[in-house]
Amino acid sequence: MLVDGDDVNEPIADAARGILDGHIWLSRKLANQNHYPAIDVLGSISRLMSTLASPEHQRAASELRDVLATYRASEDLISIGAYQPGANLNLDRAVTMMPYVKALLCQSSSEATSIDDAVQGLLTLFGQAPQGLAA
Repeated sequence: MLVDGDDVNEPIADAARGILDGHIWLSRKLANQNHYPAIDVLGSISRLMSTLASPEHQRAASELRDVLATYRASEDLISIGAYQPGANLNLDRAVTMMPYVKALLCQSSSEATSIDDAVQGLLTLFGQAPQGLAA
């Protein structure tokens, strides 16, 4: 569903989110940053993930969302140089992990990634992979 001005609170989009078991939110801001696919992980949701994903997958996805949310909340401070390493351990972790998170979430438009490969990359990034596979 396309909403005017990317308004997440637009009445029809809001009603659809309430009815659907999940949705993927595409972001113009991410698309303008050459982030493909332009999926806003924090704006997207699945009510079925707890049923479909393994506990390890769920934990790693939760960590990914935590890193993204922490970084997003302080993005302005980081971009103007007001971020001070060591003042907030969660933010330090988010800043350190963002290049890896972006690499995980981005691909070229000609590249295809299977769900198994995507999940394995997530598990590896957040230390949930089977022994011998963690980064």
